[in-house]
Amino acid sequence: MRTTPPFRADHVGSLLRPAPLLQARADFAAGRLDAADLRAIEDTAIEAAVAAQKEAGLRSATDGEFRRASWHMDFIYQLGGVSKAPGNMAVRFHSPSGDIEFTPAALHVGSKIRLDHTIFADDFAFLQSVVSGATPKLTIPSPNMVHYRGGPASIDHDVYPDMEEFWSDLAAAYADEVARLAAQGCTYLQLDDVSLAYLNDPEQRAEIADRGEDAEHLHLRYIRQVNAAIAGRPDSLRVTTHMCRGNFRSSWVAAGGYDFVAEALFSELAVDGFFLEYDDERSGGFEPLRFVPKGKMVVLGLVTTKRGALENPDDLKRRIDEAARYVPLDQLCLSPQCGFSSTVEGNVLTREEQQAKLALVVQVAEDVWGDS
Repeated sequence: MRTTPPFRADHVGSLLRPAPLLQARADFAAGRLDAADLRAIEDTAIEAAVAAQKEAGLRSATDGEFRRASWHMDFIYQLGGVSKAPGNMAVRFHSPSGDIEFTPAALHVGSKIRLDHTIFADDFAFLQSVVSGATPKLTIPSPNMVHYRGGPASIDHDVYPDMEEFWSDLAAAYADEVARLAAQGCTYLQLDDVSLAYLNDPEQRAEIADRGEDAEHLHLRYIRQVNAAIAGRPDSLRVTTHMCRGNFRSSWVAAGGYDFVAEALFSELAVDGFFLEYDDERSGGFEPLRFVPKGKMVVLGLVTTKRGALENPDDLKRRIDEAARYVPLDQLCLSPQCGFSSTVEGNVLTREEQQAKLALVVQVAEDVWGDS
């Protein structure tokens, strides 16, 4: 039985928002609800979400990211030196029914990166207070997300004439955040990252090259950034990373196996476990897992969050067996491939289907490892 995260049955973090919470957020945005009343409604929804995770049999619990509009920007905008910029970024997502655009506000680094307060401290404290018999898990975007979308164009050259100073300050701010969270009692932290998965896609690398960056080696910089951020963490804090190719209203951005980044990623990234998207052919095969060193855990995201149809347990077990050809079975775990609601809009499935998928992950984990 595993006593430390990641667990044999785990999940990425975000959950579909219940209707009363969505209505409360709309009312708050329209000025019909104040911040205190919104938070009380969020509290109630999070308590129910924690109970649902316990009912499914999971041994970790998140707050479903219910207080956020998106998995990353709510955090990034709280970093000192980062602000919203005029206009919006445009990210094109793909799905079998056609393309859609995600248009979050752009970001601007207009002063030195720093940590002015512990981001999500109050949110995590509430989660800690309502979780019993499980490990509270906090998800935050990796430091790479501050850079990947906007690149150098989003960073004021007068503030950072030398990009090495930007990287150094970013690492220091994240290291401070990690230390503060550990002091608060966090024992399970997940760094969510799309950049390291996107860079497997030749089209994404072409976009990076077009903006004047070294697309062939950017993943090495990103690996160093994560390592610098978590280097001082105490032994009590387990850190994982989740990598996917985009998740917005059941659509995606990138495709391609992990081959391009695998050797450096698995051998050099100093996390305790890797949550990997593996729900369809866009993620490639399991061969890159041969680079995973002894002692590192791999959480196979075999259960899709992009549609409600429930996977066949035997098919999942066969795929776990296939992965075990490249990394020992004892180093494997199981999860959904991504969050169910990386943004407030959520993916195209019901909360009942979401619950069934979480329960399926637990069931299969118990069948394979005798442990969830």
